[in-house]
Amino acid sequence: MAEVGTALGSAAGPSLGWLAKERTIAGPGFNRWLVPPAALAIHLCIGMAYGFSVFWLPLSRAIGVKESISCGKVSGFWDELFQQLMASNCDWKISSLGWMYTLFFVFLGSAAAIWGGWLERAGPRKAGVVAALCWCGGLVISAVGVAVHQIWLLWIGSGVIGGIGLGLGYISPVSTLIKWFPDRRGMATGMAIMGFGGGAMIGAPLADRLMRYFATSTSVGVWETFLALAAIYFVFMMGGAFGYRVPASNWKPAGWTPPTRNTASSMITNEHVHLNRAWRTPQFWLIWGVLCLNVSAGIGIIGMASPLLQEVFAGHLIGVDVSFNDLNADQRKQIATIAAGFTGLLSLFNIGGRFFWASLSDHLGRKATYFAFFVLGMGLYAAVPTLAHAGHLALFVLAFCIILSMYGGGFATVPAYLADMFGTQMVGAIHGRLLTAWSTAGVLGPLLVNYLREYQIDSGVPRALAYDNTMYILAGLLLLGFVCNLLIRPVAGRWYMSAEQLDYERKLAHERSGEAAGSLWATAGATAGGAQGLTLLAAWAAVGLPLAWGVWVTLQKAVVLFS
Repeated sequence: MAEVGTALGSAAGPSLGWLAKERTIAGPGFNRWLVPPAALAIHLCIGMAYGFSVFWLPLSRAIGVKESISCGKVSGFWDELFQQLMASNCDWKISSLGWMYTLFFVFLGSAAAIWGGWLERAGPRKAGVVAALCWCGGLVISAVGVAVHQIWLLWIGSGVIGGIGLGLGYISPVSTLIKWFPDRRGMATGMAIMGFGGGAMIGAPLADRLMRYFATSTSVGVWETFLALAAIYFVFMMGGAFGYRVPASNWKPAGWTPPTRNTASSMITNEHVHLNRAWRTPQFWLIWGVLCLNVSAGIGIIGMASPLLQEVFAGHLIGVDVSFNDLNADQRKQIATIAAGFTGLLSLFNIGGRFFWASLSDHLGRKATYFAFFVLGMGLYAAVPTLAHAGHLALFVLAFCIILSMYGGGFATVPAYLADMFGTQMVGAIHGRLLTAWSTAGVLGPLLVNYLREYQIDSGVPRALAYDNTMYILAGLLLLGFVCNLLIRPVAGRWYMSAEQLDYERKLAHERSGEAAGSLWATAGATAGGAQGLTLLAAWAAVGLPLAWGVWVTLQKAVVLFS
């Protein structure tokens, strides 16, 4: 054993450590199906960003515990902001806490864009470890912020530092999975990105149970929950990071032959475009527009799903023919419970759509899949007001479920779209740059839906009709997305890297062939025969069981919608 260790050390060089990319190169016989659960382990943790709203109400009474303690009225936006930043003897407003949600997705896109190139060279393991430290470290800082009642620590902790962890964790498996599954690019990225959508489905009910467990007469249990989640997530994320393996540069699935690009009109290339050139192509910005418009149309609905259902159907949800404003307190509680089931059902379709549509794109093609998103989406958004006015609750719910499935499907399909257009060498970094479209949509979509709703209501439009114009505008956004997708053509040959440039990038990325000395490192992670089968079963159980629990909890809530 000592001789083997010495041989490995001399072959790999003294600079290699557990986080080095060379140490993650898989050897012969490694089962590629061990990589998706590693990606899911990270995405299921960082996906809790979608479920952070579960903390808003408890945090809005962190001082008063049973009831919120008002800070008193001040005049002007800056005075109110300063009051929320510095006050330690009164409670925070939900609007102030909600800034964390915006920070999450702004810094997710920014971090992915800034450090995407570094990730390609450092490898998914190192990026996964940094993501775990940022996301879980941000939760710890937020716990301190709650304990000392300083909201700026929450913004910096989970919002900024955690947001950076979101960005790195989100893109860490993309390039690796696409290289492991060149025959099923959409399915592979769909499996991982499905986890991001499912993170809140697990994390939100878990956080609710933890807060109830830790709550006392003097504490709402949030800072203790942050620490517990940080510990749980750190274990899973580190397990995922160390579970990552990258294929050797000459690896391909047994029996699979890469498709040949026979014509200039082929939408799948075997060449590669450098990150620094990809973002200068019209194709990059057209796909940027495709993602931004698709996400803008869906993300605003996610944030307003509960009030939308309550205000549109109001008393009809409980068999009472009255408008929302005429409901009493008990009736509003009843329809709020039903609306929670609606939100849960949307989350299931958001998650399922990521896997379904991305897998389907392997057969339809990415461009055709996005055409389906835009055409079907336009029709559904335009039909929603009619369905609402006619009182067709089931069709109304079904329309939004399909819309949300395409919202999630858009996220999961776009990495494969990029790989088809720009090649696989730097697809993770290119995807990171493209995620600025998500950051933009994260601001545009909610602002569009929320402010249009408020404008309609302030203008005297009944709540049940306040969303009609919004639906038509969202259909218009999808029409613009359709045009962007229509204009996408194959990347011109002048943008591709030469053989010398590609070889240079592969050296910078520490890529090795299967026969190279670096592949010896992978023997520590690739077991043989039955042992690898047990490892595969354990890996999938580790992510599958929590996901199944989250689905079960969500289904129980969704049943209320039609009971």
